[in-house]
Amino acid sequence: MSAIIHHPLKALRSRDFRLYFAGQLVSVAGTWMQQIAMGWLAYRLTDSALVLGLLGFASQAPILLFGALGGVWSDRWDRRRLMMLTQTLAMCQAMILAILTWQGWITPSLLLTMAFVMGCINALDMPARQSLVVHLVSDRTHLQNAIALNSLLMNATRFIAPALAGFIIALLGEAICFILNATSYLAVLLALWAIRARPGGDRSKPALHALREGLSYTFSHRDIRLFLMLVAAVSFLVAPYVVMMPVYVKTIFHGDASTFGLLVSSAGAGSLSGSLFLATRGSITGLAQRVSLAAVSAGAALALFALNTQHALAYPILMALGFSVVLVAAGSNTLLQSWVRDDMRGRVMATFSMAFLGVAPLGSLVVGSLAHGIGIRPTLFLCGVLTLLAGLLHFQRLRSTIRQAKFVPSNNNNEET
Repeated sequence: MSAIIHHPLKALRSRDFRLYFAGQLVSVAGTWMQQIAMGWLAYRLTDSALVLGLLGFASQAPILLFGALGGVWSDRWDRRRLMMLTQTLAMCQAMILAILTWQGWITPSLLLTMAFVMGCINALDMPARQSLVVHLVSDRTHLQNAIALNSLLMNATRFIAPALAGFIIALLGEAICFILNATSYLAVLLALWAIRARPGGDRSKPALHALREGLSYTFSHRDIRLFLMLVAAVSFLVAPYVVMMPVYVKTIFHGDASTFGLLVSSAGAGSLSGSLFLATRGSITGLAQRVSLAAVSAGAALALFALNTQHALAYPILMALGFSVVLVAAGSNTLLQSWVRDDMRGRVMATFSMAFLGVAPLGSLVVGSLAHGIGIRPTLFLCGVLTLLAGLLHFQRLRSTIRQAKFVPSNNNNEET
């Protein structure tokens, strides 16, 4: 019984990971509140689905443009210090956004500019964040659990923070959410300062050579390439629904900011359940097939959400959607982290960030434009059907190659996927 109780949290036995987890718990909650506030503010200022699409594009396009370079820096420099720099810059960005909004100076153009600035910071932060985790667990067998707990942290805050942000916006305005986010960065900065691990980097090779080496390593291995393609497809087709949610709330459900927050929190509750599922797994055996089927279920849930007009039914549908998406993203992350060589970790995880977060803005731009032309419901239904087909294709390709020779990673964790 004791093993069952402690198994989902075993990575927290490591002091450094425990500190990191606590700091991130506060900071990520603030980040979710800011994202909700920025989306609602953009739609309040413009009443335009296209502007919401542009906001999603501006906030994440830098990850696609500069993410690979961020991975190179992550493998070349101290990842802890790199994160301290990015978190400090993010705190300044949130405070500037709060001042602009509080004083009534904010405009759609300034909002898009601030979103782009945050995207540039994240392009450097994401690879360092993903790669640092492996150095924070004292027992490498706890790595899979640490990755799952990192996902659990993201989705636990996603469950609570959006609903809280919705109520704060309705009562006090968006600027308070930005102020709270700026303050939350102090927690993660203190945690990073207290961490004992000092993961250095290898600067013996020129940066451009390291970049080419990382891309060649990533795309030369079939398994890594296959799952990056699935993550990119789900990111492009499914992730934009969150950006479009303010339109859906106002035009379909005739709700307000609190309704918006509750709907996003419903997806967060599903994501939290998916993270708990991954945290309780003891190995990666069978995980690859589950990730494929999760993409299929994500597409089905999105199509069903587009067809639904009943407010009450939207919550369980979004819970199923959140569960499926996190299983695709966090499950693929777990597989990649289990396969990759340590000296390539930053560059491979940068490519993962580009596939998951960097491709999303392209989807936001396309979906926003399409929704502006044909309507939000037909657009989301089409995205759901295409996601379902992508999941089926991935599952078919996976089954056709499951008996072939697998990529054997350098860390000897060569469990069958």
